[in-house]
Amino acid sequence: MDVPLYDSLDSQVVLVTGATRGIGKAIADGLVDLDATVYAGARDTDDIEATDRHAIELDVTDDDGMVAAVDRIEREQGRLDVLVNNAGVMDSREPLDGMPTDVIDHTLDTNLRGAVLMTKYALPLLLAEAGGRIVAMSSGLGAITESQSGGTPAYRISKTGVNGLTKYLDGEYAADGLIANSVCPGYVQTDMTEGSAPRTPEKGAETPVWLARFQPDAPSGRFWRDKAEIEW
Repeated sequence: MDVPLYDSLDSQVVLVTGATRGIGKAIADGLVDLDATVYAGARDTDDIEATDRHAIELDVTDDDGMVAAVDRIEREQGRLDVLVNNAGVMDSREPLDGMPTDVIDHTLDTNLRGAVLMTKYALPLLLAEAGGRIVAMSSGLGAITESQSGGTPAYRISKTGVNGLTKYLDGEYAADGLIANSVCPGYVQTDMTEGSAPRTPEKGAETPVWLARFQPDAPSGRFWRDKAEIEW
């Protein structure tokens, strides 16, 4: 697909949640390489060792912490061009009738509620100029056009909800210049996949980084994998 892209993100500001390791770190690495000013979200900022990005304390289950993170970016940079909602957890993989309620609550709280509220708090900065982008890390496991069998119900439902958030944002704010997209990074070697996945985090980060480069006339409200649109 021929999409208008920024060749450089110099002078643009990006916040990546869950940026300490795995796909989140690889996304932050890729955005730094594009000369973006990157705020790397971490529950413990000591986990951000690279000095070419701003470590920012951020737990997406902590409302006050999310507000404080956005306030710091506004105070230090006066703008936010891209939000990458990456922070997430896997559930305990049982079918719904066997999954503990606290696991369901934690998964939905982190993956879905966290993404919704992080977006809520970031929207005023993202809407300040046309072309603000939201990149939502989703999964084919949450695609309603595919089979939903195989356990992991809380994770699947949370990612279906993330896709719903993307469609809502496009419908509500596209006229204000917001570009919101969801992305499935594929089956990636992360803590979630316990070493069983074939893809490297760097490969999984390619499409999210590409989405962060979208210019104001680029597509919005879509679901992507490997830089191609896929079914919801």
